[in-house]
Amino acid sequence: MTSPSPDNSWNAGLAPYFDHDYAGPAFVLFGPGHLAALAVLGAAVAFLVWGWREPGEAGRRRARWLVAGIMIANEIGWHWWNVAGGVWNLQDHLPLHATSLSIWGSILVLLTRNYRVYEIVFFIGIAGAMQALITPSAGIYGLPHYRAFQTLVSHGMVVVAMVYMTRIEGLRPNWSSVWRTMLALNVYLVIVTGINVVLGSNYMYTLARPKTASVLNLFGPWPWYIVMAEFLALGLFVLLYLPFVLADRRR
Repeated sequence: MTSPSPDNSWNAGLAPYFDHDYAGPAFVLFGPGHLAALAVLGAAVAFLVWGWREPGEAGRRRARWLVAGIMIANEIGWHWWNVAGGVWNLQDHLPLHATSLSIWGSILVLLTRNYRVYEIVFFIGIAGAMQALITPSAGIYGLPHYRAFQTLVSHGMVVVAMVYMTRIEGLRPNWSSVWRTMLALNVYLVIVTGINVVLGSNYMYTLARPKTASVLNLFGPWPWYIVMAEFLALGLFVLLYLPFVLADRRR
């Protein structure tokens, strides 16, 4: 009996998990794979909050570069996958969505420890990433497909990066950070809306609600869902700042 060639082994083994036209099972919300990914993220966050005691400067530098490297590689892989599949286009794949803003902002914070970027990405990144981790937009791509894995990693690493910078590097937002984030977010929305008009795209969903299931679908037609999303964002940012308020009062 002849052994399969390397190409046949690849096609029968890993290749289907990189296909754009995936024929396997769709992503199962809170299925075993989803819960396992959330457990790994929870363990990483718990280690940063309670497990890593008094790291040295060299250790912190290696950690920052490691997390940033994982995030950069994940983003490069995502774009390569779309280019290789012949589906990459200006209307869908420019890094203009809130997720991309959070990812590249987190990378910048990790590499430079820039506080002004940190205080904005802390709120936008964690609020958006937590929602995306609870209800990932992987669609037809169930685990262990690359797209499902990439989605979980991209959002999970934003949370890890912000927890790391807060707990290990000692950065923290303040009450003014909430309002600066809201201002920055609205300025960004105006800029992205202009880009959408020029390109015929819908980044940040400023021209229409997303086609897939989303909390924005609960807020009515355009432009009212944008107005309601503003209040939702502000409420989430205040909730994220609440632990710092309680910690200050305990002191």
